[in-house]
Amino acid sequence: MSIPFKQYWDLLARHIRPQRARFAVLSALMLSSITLEVVNPQIVRGFIDAATTGDATRPLAFAALAFIGIALFQQVVAVSATYVGENVAWTATNALRAELARHCLHLDMSFHSETSPGVLIERIDGDVAQLSNFFSQLVLRVVGNLILLVGILVALFLEDWRVGAVFSLFAAVTLYALYRVRGLAVPHDKARRQAEADLFGYLEERLAGTEDVRSCGAVDYVINGLYKLQHAIQGHWAKASMMYLVVGSTGGTLHVLGTVIAAIAGYALYGSGAITIGTAYLLVHYTNLLGRPIRELTRQIENLQTIGASTERLVELRHVESRTRDGPGADIPEGPLALSFDDVSFAYVQEEPVLKGLSFELQPGTVLGLLGRTGSGKTTLARLVFRLYDPASGTIGMGGVDLRQPTLKQLRQRVAIVTQDVQLFQASVRDNLTFFDRGIPDERIREVIEDLELTDWYQSLPEGLDTQLETGGRGLSAGEAQLLAFTRVFLRDPGLVILDEASSRLDPATEQRIERAIEKLLHAPRRTAIIIAHRLGTVHRADDIMILEDGRVAEYGDREQLAADAGSRFYHLLQTGLEEVLA
Repeated sequence: MSIPFKQYWDLLARHIRPQRARFAVLSALMLSSITLEVVNPQIVRGFIDAATTGDATRPLAFAALAFIGIALFQQVVAVSATYVGENVAWTATNALRAELARHCLHLDMSFHSETSPGVLIERIDGDVAQLSNFFSQLVLRVVGNLILLVGILVALFLEDWRVGAVFSLFAAVTLYALYRVRGLAVPHDKARRQAEADLFGYLEERLAGTEDVRSCGAVDYVINGLYKLQHAIQGHWAKASMMYLVVGSTGGTLHVLGTVIAAIAGYALYGSGAITIGTAYLLVHYTNLLGRPIRELTRQIENLQTIGASTERLVELRHVESRTRDGPGADIPEGPLALSFDDVSFAYVQEEPVLKGLSFELQPGTVLGLLGRTGSGKTTLARLVFRLYDPASGTIGMGGVDLRQPTLKQLRQRVAIVTQDVQLFQASVRDNLTFFDRGIPDERIREVIEDLELTDWYQSLPEGLDTQLETGGRGLSAGEAQLLAFTRVFLRDPGLVILDEASSRLDPATEQRIERAIEKLLHAPRRTAIIIAHRLGTVHRADDIMILEDGRVAEYGDREQLAADAGSRFYHLLQTGLEEVLA
């Protein structure tokens, strides 16, 4: 398998181009360092020849000082080149990380349901870190050593064309041999990187479910799975290491051969009087110097094989396309929104439909209570309204606009959802409430906090809106987290709200606060709402009731009329209890 240099460059090019000035400085530093490295042995050759012929000591002292000065300056230039190269590499790869993170956040939920957070972390951070090594190593090592190789061969030709020809042939054979063994480890390293990503995903999921793992006595099972994943990584690493050994042995063998050739050539030319002892030293030194770029090229080819696996995985991730396409753009009306489903069908898995020809219309400002057994399609309906997925067939309209016409940003500014599980980030209270929207003034945030009866909680914060929350909202009660979720919705002022049993699993006092928040959300001003209910008490404020069964509308109508109709399903639910009928 070849090493995909074009793929490397395609990934980084757009992020390197803005750094043209630093790239030019890097090129100049590299060329200066290589030139000094080739020139300095010439000074030593002059020093040796002058010493052996009995010349005056002043030229010898000058040559010695020049050698020391150039050597020191060459080190300064080399260090500067390394610094600039690393700086360019990290700037470019950090921009690539941001690009990939943005790309993943725009992918639809089918991608995220199939890819664990641990795998994404390994790809966006771990694989990109490998790519940073690629840039710094390729530019500072591979390209630099190739230029050094050419410079040495030119210097050898200038000394004696026969020596130059022999070593040019030797270098060509060496590079060809390295070319032939390139990429041997790429497939094994790719498999290893994937196995490591699987390990991260496995750990992330099991650690997140630590309580369930312990309570079910599954610790040994989890550890056994961990051993299996580690064993898989070890197997791929062993195979890749064998391929690295092939590459390293090839370079090492050829370097020994070059040293033998240099010794024979130097002895023959010096013995025949064709060259001075200083020139003989120069040939030996250049031969050793020639071995260094060859060894470095060998080592970097090994490194590039590792990077090749990461690059292929990044290219694959970058080429993943969202099944939910962004709309061309269409204005959604202000105020409460109408919602319509016209013969909508959807399946997470092909040939296993969750919604089957679903059709209904919800008038602006209407509150719909959505009932149904687990698996009837309630949550799926909410996901389709939010365009986390697109229907397989049929049309969804909102405010008279096809849901696929507005951009996703336009749509999600007009629709909000509150669920039982509130996701809070390790960020300030302000950022958690506004989702990092700097356009929302602090005064507006405080007004909403007061409206939702969170003033006491807010005043207890040591730094107000700048107080940092922990990941997952640790330190907050379930009720406080729910009220923060309602604060988010109020700040957005949507025309359609979806409540997925937002007041469940709370103590009575907190539930009353949540109920008051829901009342304000739905009626000040009036908004269209869908309440996904798991308890009958939740739908008391609904205007209409819709009962789903096996992905279809089993019943739809005015709540009061259905409650008074002894033949309706809703009436039966009221008599027997929602939990018993829909469990």
